[in-house]
Amino acid sequence: MSDSDIVQDFLVESYENLDRLDRELVGLEKNPQDRDALGSVFRTIHTIKGTCGFLGFNKLEKVAHVGENLLTRLRDGQLTLNQELTTALLSMVDAVRQMLGSIEASGAEGERDDTKLIATLTRLQQLPEAPAKSRSTPVPDAAIEAAAAPSSIGDILMQQAGVTSAEIQRAAQTQKEGDPRRLGEILVEQGAVRPADIVDALRVQSSRAHAAASDSTVRVDVGLLDRVMNLVGELVLARNQILQLANRTKDTSFSAVSQRLNLITTELQAGVMKTRMQPIGNVWGQFPRTVRDVALGCGKEVGIEMEGQETELDKTIIEAIKDPLTHLVRNSVDHGIELPEDRVSVGKSRSGRLILRAFHEGGQVNIEISDDGAGLNVERIRKKAVERGLITAEQSARMPEREIFNLIFLPGFSTAEKVTNVSGRGVGMDVVKTNVEKIGGTVDVQSFLGRGTTVRVKIPLTLAIIPALVVTCGGDRYAIPQVSLLELVRLKADRVSKGIELVHGAPVYRLRGRLLPLVYLSRELKLAARRSDTKSDGAINIVVVQADERRFGLVVDQINDTEEIVVKPLRKQLKTVKTFAGSSIMGDGKVALILDVLGLAQRASVVTETRDRSLTEKVTDSSTTVEKQTFLLFAGPGDSRMAIPLSTLARLEEFPVAQVEMSGSQWVTQYRGQILPLIRLSVVLEERRNKLRALQAPPTLDSRPIQVLVLQHEGRSFGLVVERILDIVEDRADVRSPATRAAVLYSVVIGDRVTELLNIPAILRSVDVSAVRPGPVPRATEVAN
Repeated sequence: MSDSDIVQDFLVESYENLDRLDRELVGLEKNPQDRDALGSVFRTIHTIKGTCGFLGFNKLEKVAHVGENLLTRLRDGQLTLNQELTTALLSMVDAVRQMLGSIEASGAEGERDDTKLIATLTRLQQLPEAPAKSRSTPVPDAAIEAAAAPSSIGDILMQQAGVTSAEIQRAAQTQKEGDPRRLGEILVEQGAVRPADIVDALRVQSSRAHAAASDSTVRVDVGLLDRVMNLVGELVLARNQILQLANRTKDTSFSAVSQRLNLITTELQAGVMKTRMQPIGNVWGQFPRTVRDVALGCGKEVGIEMEGQETELDKTIIEAIKDPLTHLVRNSVDHGIELPEDRVSVGKSRSGRLILRAFHEGGQVNIEISDDGAGLNVERIRKKAVERGLITAEQSARMPEREIFNLIFLPGFSTAEKVTNVSGRGVGMDVVKTNVEKIGGTVDVQSFLGRGTTVRVKIPLTLAIIPALVVTCGGDRYAIPQVSLLELVRLKADRVSKGIELVHGAPVYRLRGRLLPLVYLSRELKLAARRSDTKSDGAINIVVVQADERRFGLVVDQINDTEEIVVKPLRKQLKTVKTFAGSSIMGDGKVALILDVLGLAQRASVVTETRDRSLTEKVTDSSTTVEKQTFLLFAGPGDSRMAIPLSTLARLEEFPVAQVEMSGSQWVTQYRGQILPLIRLSVVLEERRNKLRALQAPPTLDSRPIQVLVLQHEGRSFGLVVERILDIVEDRADVRSPATRAAVLYSVVIGDRVTELLNIPAILRSVDVSAVRPGPVPRATEVAN
């Protein structure tokens, strides 16, 4: 083995040891009596110091040596670990880490001056000693070594050097009587063994301690794993091509061989993927140190809890989320959790809680960073965003609470009163969102004032090989990642015109009582239809997907099948196009683009709409439970703004003028085998003396189709003719005032604007539709199979 290989192994092992040191020192600060952890810290520093001397890194050896001396007094019970000692030892760890980085980059330790650090560590060794109880029961090195090794020094000496049990017991008794020397030194002085025997025993003990780990594990270069992964990806592509060829041939022997190849490739792919998977605890291991440092700098008391550390992710994903998660943790401690005095004043404990949680769900990994701090102040965020020019005052007034919270991810946004070394510059959260979305993940914030904040990060398991749904549109094939896929819907030709409705000009489909916005892939990508490649039966295929917790339907020409595809990065010419997340080579050798569902939703303005909400939703705050309700908004006479509860709406329709007829003095139309009475809203709201004349007027309308709300009330159906449909929104509508005219129930504030809520029973009473009693109108919620 060359010198460079020895140095490389030393760097890899030392980095692993230093990461463990951070965790163990922070844990020791809370539990100074943990002798096993203290012994582990001592052995780690001792190993680094010894190897540094062997390799000639003198500066590194000096720092590690003075740290080892301090740890010796702690180990022997002469000192008790406190905050000052922990901070000094962590500073030593940071100095060692920086010198290791310099060695890795240039082969030298760098021009560091650690005089001050060495002086601090030396001074701390002279602090007043611990209470007598701690000094009276020193823990000898032999005990620590015996606890860590599978066989103690005494056992090895008895096996290899012929030392008797009585000699070992006499040496141990000498240690108990206060002799600070090690067991081997006492045995040499007593003449029981030679110094060479002690050296051989220590070598055997070390080899036994590492035998189990070295026999079951092997270090592999990450670059080699990446090359193997690329080769497996190419093998998967070749497998797909052979399977397609096997499906077209009748040769049974060839089909059997292809199936065998498919099985082996699948198992090989799973095995290689497993070699790249790492527990997320590898990233979380640094967070106890991060929380301690930030809390100490802010004068706060914060405890960290971690759940799901064994959750595994691809190594590339772990590397990508390391910095975003670190920033979120620092932000929670700095912004979220209050000062101890402020927490006590509102009835909380002095110490705040930060909880990290990770779990698998729906083929993705969910990571939650929760704190029990003050929570986000909606009005403060709104005000800061307007002050910084990130949004206008009108936009802020219309934005729901969830979108206000997500303003913290905008570049340049910060609510900090002053700039510190932790926060206040308005950079970081936008980078968090950008980096997470770059790997196909999402970030969302939920907060309750006075109770705390939770940031949820959803990320894919891997970026190399993913299951996807292959669709065809405009003659080209596209892949939709399966993690974004919810369900598939097919509308037969005779259901298309009745199933797809228009709300304010936007197509929607009512799926099980919820309005689903529709996005036509061919329109968004500006694809020219190729009749030879698409079916002409008139049916519509809808792929229901989810982006940023909003559902929408993607209308495509044809749905093919699900496949495991190998993700290939886009060339630099296409990287700025948000609609595509990558490409893949299909079984026939042709390229298919992978759709970026979130980018497609943003392009189609779906993620900023409120159409995809549940009909009613209960939102709980700290004091009360207010029921949200979904309303259909439309323009009334005189440019007024009116609404009805969406639950009373059966369908939205547009009727040509020629389809409107008169039945006595009542406007009617033939609708689904029934006679549907039409009530003109402009007539209902007119004064009484003009109403009769308006009712008897024939339907002299312009050439534009009339917009009709098909409503149901007490088993009766009728159509309400309105000026213009505006939108469907969701709000609490808890601010009310008395009605100012007939047929209006009361005025409410919906979307921060005064809106008149119609009184449906009063409208029916004001217009005589008793002569026309059609049956109920069926809702368009069924899906043709």
